[in-house]
This record gives sequence, structure tokens and C-alpha cells, in this order.
Amino acid sequence: MDYDLEQFGMSKEELFAQVDHNDLESEKITAPRYSYWHSVFRVFFKKKINIFILVLLAIIILLAYLYPLFVEYEKYGNLLDSSTKHLSPAKAIEKLGFSIHWILGTGASGESTWDAIWYGSRLSISLALICAAINMTVGVLFGALWGFSKKVDVVMIEIYNIIANVPYILVVSVMVMIISANFWTLVFAMTITGWLSIAYFMRTQVLIIRDREYNLASKCLGTSSFKIALKNILPFLTSVIMTVVATEIPSYISYEVFLSYIGMGMSDTSLGRMIYAAESAMVTPGWQFEFWSPVAVASIITVVLYVAGQNLGDASDPRTHM
Repeated sequence: MDYDLEQFGMSKEELFAQVDHNDLESEKITAPRYSYWHSVFRVFFKKKINIFILVLLAIIILLAYLYPLFVEYEKYGNLLDSSTKHLSPAKAIEKLGFSIHWILGTGASGESTWDAIWYGSRLSISLALICAAINMTVGVLFGALWGFSKKVDVVMIEIYNIIANVPYILVVSVMVMIISANFWTLVFAMTITGWLSIAYFMRTQVLIIRDREYNLASKCLGTSSFKIALKNILPFLTSVIMTVVATEIPSYISYEVFLSYIGMGMSDTSLGRMIYAAESAMVTPGWQFEFWSPVAVASIITVVLYVAGQNLGDASDPRTHM
């Protein structure tokens, strides 16, 4: 059958050109270039809310860690002047002059509530990050090995059944009472058993993919259980790990606030300690701002950390990269 080649707008030589056969070229697969982390951030930043959350998180981190470096916090600077105590923002600015220090009013000692909040935030955020780093590292690595090794599973499942029945907050409280209520005591109390629940969760996730073909092939080739868990299993669970991180970091801030609120927290200025100290201000007319300011900041920090972690966990799932 004859075709009118003019309809293609190309000559006969262009349409029917001889192609040389090349064995090397025939093995190449044409596919778009894929980068896992590039795809993660592409999906993450596609949502405008995530940009807002990151900006808000950056502002919080800067205020918590940089602001105290340039401003000296004087808790008892106005202690002798009773007229500066428990002032609302409007009254504090009227009496002490307009300044960023007085935009949230003053506390029981006449101190700046704004300054106290960011000094306290630095302590609370540092506690949460350190506890999360320790518990996540130990929990994820040990949980991967726990789920892959049947010998470890037999022993650890019994230990978990005993410890898991003791409320976590009770363990932390007892440890604080036995030793002392300071920063590193809280870190120790929150990490001595805190990693176990993470490890158990990871063990459950590992069991789901432990016996897949590529893991069995690695085991038949003599690869150690630790390497299989580290190289074959953990990368597959990146999105799951990020989701756990999203819940862990805010939870430690909540624990610190709760312990301080019941009088078992640190003596140093922290968000929890501020809320505990301002408990009476909650029901005193004109003093409520002193109580609700640290409550609001603690809530914002926990929500921002949680939402950022959850959205990053969703973006870490390769199924969202299509």
C-alpha cells in the first residue's frame, strides 16, 4: 500500500532511516531520574501549609535559642517594686514603657513574661529533642533487630510484657522522686524505658516485611541479621519512623509540662514550671494572661512540631511520589 509521505512533512530518508544495532545501548532503560529525598521535599513543599508551619517553627527555634543569647533574663530584677508584679500587657507597657519585654505582661516577681517564656521554651525544647534522639535511635535499631531475630524476640517479649504494664508517667515520676528534679534526671527518667515502646512498635513493623524474598535471599547468602535489618528493612520504614518522631517530640514537652504542673518538674525556668508557678493566676481577675501565655506557647510548639513531623512522614512514603 502506497502512502502519501508529504502528509508527514518529512522526506522518505528521514522517515525510514537505518538504525545501527548496539548491544550496550539496547540494555539501557529510558526512565526519568529519581531521587528519593528530592521527591520527599517536592511532595512536602507542594502543600502551602507546610511552608507556613516551617516558617513558624523557625521563628520559634530562633526565639528559643537566639533571643536569650542577646537578652539577659532577670527573674528578680523588679522584686522590690511591688507595683510591677502581675501586670497585664497594657498596664505593664503603661508603667514600664513600650518594649518587647512587656508585651505579655509581668509575673509574680515583676519579671518579663515574654523573656521567661523563651528561656523556658529553650529548656523544654532541648529536653524533648534530646529524649527523642536517644529513644528513637535505641528504639529503632533495637526494634529492627528484635523483629528480625527470633531468639531476641523470645526474651524481649517477656521483658516488654512486664514493663509495658507499668504506666510510663509513673516510671518517670518515681525516677524523679528518687534522684532529683533537674534537666538530666528528666532525660534519664524519660529514656530509661521510653525506647521500649518504640522498639516494640518497630518490631511489629519489621515482622510484616521480615520474610520477604529479598531478605530471605540475603540471609541465604550469609548476611548477618544486623546488616539485613539496617540495610534492607529500616530504609523501607522511613515514613513510619518519621511518623513516630512526629508524635514523640511533642509528647516529651507534654510530659515535662505535666510533671511541673503537679509539682514534680524541674526547679529551673521551663514552660511547665511557669505554668505551675502561675496556677493561682488562672483564677485571679487581671492575672489570667500570666497563666495563659505559657500555656498558649507550649500548645503552639507541640502542635507545630506534630504537624510538621506528620506531613514529613506522609511525604516520606514513596507511594506519594507518583
